[in-house]
Amino acid sequence: METRTLDVLVIGDLNPDIVVLDKTLTPVFGQVETLVEAIHLTVGGSAGIMACGVSRLGLSVAACGAVGDDDLGRWMLGALTARGVDTRHCVVDVAIPTGATVILARGADRAILTALGTIDQLRAQDVPDEVLAGVRHVHVASTALQPRLRVGVPDLFRAARAAGATSSFDANWDPSERWDGIDELLSTADICFPNLEEGRRWTGLSDPEEVARAIVARAARDRDPAAGPLTVALKLGRDGALALRGEDVVRVRARRVAVIDTVGAGDSFDAGFVAATVSGWPLDEALRLAVACGSASTRAIGGVNGQATLDEAAELMR
Repeated sequence: METRTLDVLVIGDLNPDIVVLDKTLTPVFGQVETLVEAIHLTVGGSAGIMACGVSRLGLSVAACGAVGDDDLGRWMLGALTARGVDTRHCVVDVAIPTGATVILARGADRAILTALGTIDQLRAQDVPDEVLAGVRHVHVASTALQPRLRVGVPDLFRAARAAGATSSFDANWDPSERWDGIDELLSTADICFPNLEEGRRWTGLSDPEEVARAIVARAARDRDPAAGPLTVALKLGRDGALALRGEDVVRVRARRVAVIDTVGAGDSFDAGFVAATVSGWPLDEALRLAVACGSASTRAIGGVNGQATLDEAAELMR
């Protein structure tokens, strides 16, 4: 009988987030000091937040990313470990400082300032073969920010499939707005997680269902013969989400919560969808859990402090 030692492996960006929160935030240059409501240091990076979300839902999860040999890197690895994420496969770079992000959050809107540092230093060959052989699902985060990693991700997905694992990716926003390599990612992954604006940029369309269908059609052009149909889980923000797999289309409204901070909501959505999929839930229930997890994460400052347990998410689903 086949034994999998790990539910989910999350590969990608691991960096601290410094969240500056104020409803009327407007920084003023010229050496002007502006008082704000709160500043928090918390787990960041799409991969870091997603891994914590999977762990919070009760699955076993490991992260593979790069940090520097510095205080921020050590803090990041410690914070992930404290949240139940296995960090043994992370890379510590002695020459480059840990990447970090400053998020200026003003209600539902935010500005994001990122120093890449080690964020784009990870390569596909840094992922140990033995981990791929023992995992049920592989997720790669922020491919748009990590060109060194991105070029090897299709081969990682093929290796995962050969080992019996499923795969997913979330490109996140590309500052160049080119999304290089997206076609090969779509042709090899089992699931992709764009938000609506990203999907519109990929397809030139506007309607959410048309966007999702166009992404599936784009993936089918060079789809790996061994791969089944691509699942698109399209994040619609306040309007919830839409999922498309084959001819099945599901749409779920957002859950009503008191929103404090939207940072990382999309990554928590990814965690919920992957956790449900790994657990064998049908498409509609996977999307409902994903939306509940994304909604719950907005209840606190930062990407991980409001993440839901499975019981909490189930309550929101009801």
